[in-house]
Amino acid sequence: MTRPLRIGNASGFYGDRFDAVRDMLTDGPLDVLTGDYLAELTMLILGRSRLKDPKRGYASTFLRQLEENLGLAHERGVKIVANAGGLNPAGLADAVRELADRTGVPVRVAHVEGDGRPVPDGFLTANAYLGGGGVAACLRAGADIVVTGRVTDAALVTGPAAAHFGWRPDDHDALAGAVVAGHVLECGTQATGGNYAFFGDHDVRRPGFPLAEIHEDGSSVITKHDGTGGVVDLGTVTAQLLYETGGARYAGPDVTARLDTVTLTQDGTDRVRISGVRGEAPPPTLKVGLNRLGGWRNEVVFVLTGLDIEAKARLVRDQFADALDRAGTKPAEVRWELVRTDRADAATEETASALLRLVVRDPDAEAVGRAVSGAAVELALGSYPGFHVTAPPGKGAPYGVFEAAYVPAEDVAHVAVLPDGSREVIPVAGPYRELDEVPEPDLPEPLPAGPTRTAPLGYVAGARSGDKGGDANVGVWVRTDDAWRWLAHELTVRRFQELLPETAGLIVVRHVLPRLRALNFVVHGLLGEGVAAQARFDPQAKAVGEWLRSRHVTVPVQLLDEPEVNA
Repeated sequence: MTRPLRIGNASGFYGDRFDAVRDMLTDGPLDVLTGDYLAELTMLILGRSRLKDPKRGYASTFLRQLEENLGLAHERGVKIVANAGGLNPAGLADAVRELADRTGVPVRVAHVEGDGRPVPDGFLTANAYLGGGGVAACLRAGADIVVTGRVTDAALVTGPAAAHFGWRPDDHDALAGAVVAGHVLECGTQATGGNYAFFGDHDVRRPGFPLAEIHEDGSSVITKHDGTGGVVDLGTVTAQLLYETGGARYAGPDVTARLDTVTLTQDGTDRVRISGVRGEAPPPTLKVGLNRLGGWRNEVVFVLTGLDIEAKARLVRDQFADALDRAGTKPAEVRWELVRTDRADAATEETASALLRLVVRDPDAEAVGRAVSGAAVELALGSYPGFHVTAPPGKGAPYGVFEAAYVPAEDVAHVAVLPDGSREVIPVAGPYRELDEVPEPDLPEPLPAGPTRTAPLGYVAGARSGDKGGDANVGVWVRTDDAWRWLAHELTVRRFQELLPETAGLIVVRHVLPRLRALNFVVHGLLGEGVAAQARFDPQAKAVGEWLRSRHVTVPVQLLDEPEVNA
């Protein structure tokens, strides 16, 4: 039997902890180190970078990290796989070779390309989400460093695992297990206590980055290097499993993983075993991410202090509307939001103040520029008492729009450019299976009637939320069987929308995952045109789950008395 493969991650996004690469290489043994640098917003940023310089379009941070750590990785025999190539993986591969020559480190560099699609008129980028086949081919050919463009986040793990264990495209269960492990690793320290609902239970001041010990059958153990901060337990892994997912079928270009088959087991301190994952043939289409500039936006935040907050807000709005009317310029979208951060009889000026946020958007830069900033500035001496703003009004900035499309997998040329420069075309993963909904599982027996009291949902349940284009997902889980018996019946779609009124007019779909004692809600359209459009206060829905946990519900007293809940 082939020995397990130790794969670590050192980046969950473009801008993550710079020294994580060195930490992961020095804090313990690894076979492969991955880095996830791409997100929907990142592709837009790289697209704008490429407009300024066609030789760019990749995550330059990765190259700077290699400058410090290429020799260390070579000495320790750790292969590096990263999607930092962005829109220009060939350019990044050349830059890595130049770095290796300059530093005298004899590494073999390969890259994966083919994700770039014809860019429609009006768009900046168009990239298909590739699987791990190209990464596997590069590693089989002896690559030490593999850089890719837009692959799925999990492909950074499925590729090395397939190369190591010799999996075939139809080894669906093994591939699905690697996809699940890859999904847990992809956001870095979110698997080791970062952004965790029950953060007070552990020391998460500087969580270490996660790694997976992947076995030949696709099962894995999620852990971290000994002595590093944070925690790996059933809760942290469950939270990350629910992050930015939808129903029980988690589709990708390599395989469709069945999240309703995942079994998690605590396997010792900071060790969680993932087993039982079943896989199915992938769908016949690949997702294509499209980014375009949607227009221009500007923002002004007025500070309202002390008494008469509502009246002060009305005065600003009326004055601003009058100023725009006089200027003959009004942005296509004008949004006001009064955030009541103020307190009565406050001991400090800051805690006596509320924030009135103005956001304007328009296809024309002029409509959100001087007309808006000028109107805000000219109010300075003629508006409400105590007038000031959090920052000087600017001239506005462009915002982006993300859209998803789908193309037949056969139409996408997935190519591995090997260390010797030869090109290997990666065959499609077919035969395929069309996606359909999994039948709704049976719910557990409800808890018997008993005494209740009103309490925040978060006293019993954890949550994690995130974005996928214009949609948001909110995963909610509990830690005991009795709590699951209550949650599964209490938190219906209707109750969810009552607790989160912003979702009331939107389509909300609930997915039930009994093995994880979890519910996953997908809220369609909550984020408008996606994170780059910045359509709402929390544009990536990062805190929607915490908002939900803060809402008060009627909870059985026996759940509130459970020691684990109160710990």
